[in-house]
Amino acid sequence: MNSPLVSDATLDVLFRKARSFNGFTSQPVTDEELRKLYELAKWGPTTANSQPQRVVFVRSAEAKEKLAPALSAQNTKKALGAPVVAILAYDMRFFEHLPRLFHNPNARSWYETTPEQIRTTALRNATLQGAYLMVAARAIGLDCGPMSGFKNDVVDAAFFPDGRFKSNFLCCLGHGDPSTLPPQDYRFAFDEACQIV
Repeated sequence: MNSPLVSDATLDVLFRKARSFNGFTSQPVTDEELRKLYELAKWGPTTANSQPQRVVFVRSAEAKEKLAPALSAQNTKKALGAPVVAILAYDMRFFEHLPRLFHNPNARSWYETTPEQIRTTALRNATLQGAYLMVAARAIGLDCGPMSGFKNDVVDAAFFPDGRFKSNFLCCLGHGDPSTLPPQDYRFAFDEACQIV
């Protein structure tokens, strides 16, 4: 068996010992950290290099107040207590950027089709980008608390009123408080989730 390209300790940080946090310390997340996070995450692959994800980093008290009405009761404390909440959204007109982003000049016509096809492509690839962002956050020393317990329409009305961007999911970012963690839940074993055919 080949040795991994990164150390076991790194794999623990990125995957095996990484947790989804519900509570965070008061240590702030800086502009520099958010920029570093994006500059790492942006390299993850997307269909035709489409990069449909758009991110709003909610950090100020005013922005959190704007976000609060969209949150479920269960997620309000978690989100408002986190140093940053990333609104991970997707651009419904992502295809307009393809002439600049992808080497095939016909790519725009592949995706500039029906609203349903546009949404499917944007949502799929922005979701991948959301996962890349969480792994990148862990790689630079931040913890994550992803969540979907919120009203997308309320977020969209507050942050994306022109309708071009649509919210996908939220992710709290900061330095997790280990005392708030429950025991780690079970993960399926290979034979429970996979087949080799």
